[in-house]
Amino acid sequence: MSEYAPQGFRMLPPVVKNLIIINFIVFLATMVLEKYNYNGITTMCALNAAWTGRFRIWQLLTYMFMHGSWSHIFFNMFALWMFGYVLENYWGSRRFLFYYLVCGIGAGLCNLIVPGWTITVGASGAVYGILLAFGMMFPNERIYLYFIMPIKAKWFVIGYAAIELLDGLFMTSDGIAHFAHLGGMLVGLILILYWRKHPFSRF
Repeated sequence: MSEYAPQGFRMLPPVVKNLIIINFIVFLATMVLEKYNYNGITTMCALNAAWTGRFRIWQLLTYMFMHGSWSHIFFNMFALWMFGYVLENYWGSRRFLFYYLVCGIGAGLCNLIVPGWTITVGASGAVYGILLAFGMMFPNERIYLYFIMPIKAKWFVIGYAAIELLDGLFMTSDGIAHFAHLGGMLVGLILILYWRKHPFSRF
């Protein structure tokens, strides 16, 4: 994969910045609408299971801009910034945005084939794809777990993937889309391996 040589390193590059802004705007708009007892935006834009009869193709994109709580959106956006700004500086904005959206859509597709759920919201699938990419691009970079314990990025990613797999198999009633997270990582892995095999692909 060809490297990107940015003109200066930005702590808040444009795609990361705009993704965070859009996510917060959608979250606040949803809260306001729900306060006035209008839940149509959730029905229309969240990812609905196919068996409910409410699934629409655009939900594979829109669901990743919706969140269920302040903690949900905060941790997703913090992780998007923490790992995403490095990748956007490294890859460039267009490639980063393409990767983010493909991981999110892939995560949604993976979740569609998992039984036992009704509705899914959140950027977690795309964010887990970002986490996977960071671990592959910078495997020996140290991440401070809980801001205290240093761990290499590659082990951090492997550990998170293992936890998500176990939780997906055994924590089936916790309301978290574990297989969507794994789907985002899997799609990210496939895309990065493709780019490594075809290093001159352009965006």
